[in-house]
Amino acid sequence: MARSINVRRKEVLPLVQEEVRRYRSRMIDEIRAGGNVWKLPGLEVRLAEAFGFCDGVQRAIEIAYATCHVMKGKRVWLIGEIIHNPEVNARLDALGMLHLPWNTDGQGYDHLTAEDVVIIPAFGVSVKLRRMLEERGVQLVDSTCGNVVKVWQRVRSYAQRGITSIIHGKARHEESMATASHSLGDDGRGRFLIIYNKEDAQVLADYIRHGGEKERFLARFAGCHSEGFNPDVDLAEIGMANQTTMLKGETARLQQMLREAVLERDGNDARFHAYDTICGATQDRQQALLNLLDTQPDTMFIIGGYNSSNTSHLAHISARRLPTFFVRDASCLESLQRVRAFDWTSKSEQPMALPPLAADKERTWRIGITAGASCPDNIVEGVVRRLADLRGILLK
Repeated sequence: MARSINVRRKEVLPLVQEEVRRYRSRMIDEIRAGGNVWKLPGLEVRLAEAFGFCDGVQRAIEIAYATCHVMKGKRVWLIGEIIHNPEVNARLDALGMLHLPWNTDGQGYDHLTAEDVVIIPAFGVSVKLRRMLEERGVQLVDSTCGNVVKVWQRVRSYAQRGITSIIHGKARHEESMATASHSLGDDGRGRFLIIYNKEDAQVLADYIRHGGEKERFLARFAGCHSEGFNPDVDLAEIGMANQTTMLKGETARLQQMLREAVLERDGNDARFHAYDTICGATQDRQQALLNLLDTQPDTMFIIGGYNSSNTSHLAHISARRLPTFFVRDASCLESLQRVRAFDWTSKSEQPMALPPLAADKERTWRIGITAGASCPDNIVEGVVRRLADLRGILLK
């Protein structure tokens, strides 16, 4: 059996804090203390009230660093990425962290022995993969976020009661796949269906109301449902859950669509269940962004890893209201005319033109900035400094 170990020991905490300190920023702290607004000659920087590292991310990073120190001399493996941030992951690699593929069947794990240390990332892992690691007897360090664990508890309770879990999330995201595995329950007989957007919810709601062509439905949701899923049977009673980083408002809309479908079919909503499982930090950052957008900055910069779900959602929210650029770090800001930012169409970083105001030094450029829960403050500082530099402002 695997041995779970505690690496957050008193003797290593000073070393861990020294490592984590590199991600902080005195400049950002000062802007926060000044009401999240920094007025410079020709440039006004407005920060969201909540952004950057959440408690779960901070904890996961500390655990990863502590493991490197406590287990020095051993092979320390990380499943996938500790969080979706390139700088943090690169720093751990520099400390000698090794990597295992994040998958659901444990392929690529044959070389592990009882002497190996394996870190479970903040998103968690599937039930099957966890059991395989336990059977191999490796030393396990679990950094799964507590909010993710709460979702797992919810879907397991659905399975125990014969309720099919409807998971609002990205079907190939690590967290959604882990949650889906837990929705099968202890006996593996539970059922799940993953939906991503309003279009998915509408197809599901229509089938709940009227039924339909089963094979066509299953083809529509291929790869997004449990094995042997039968919509004619398994949609009789449903319970909502979600990937913790989805948009709160969107999840609420999808829940209402499905609740109304069950109500129309049954005459009541007794066989519809929902529980708010979106993480509090995600909600806070989404609301803080909405509040910032209400102040009407000229341009928004969203900072974080392009594979970060919660950061992507912040970018989507902002792009609906203002010119928005989703960037990894300061290196993406090439000039006052052009940046490299994430393009939703190509799903890659692409050159993009900044609005003319950016280069008009006769006018004040009001910049709004927020960052995903996996983006450290020092990266945000780098973007602020780069913007100031481009506008010819000398900072200390």
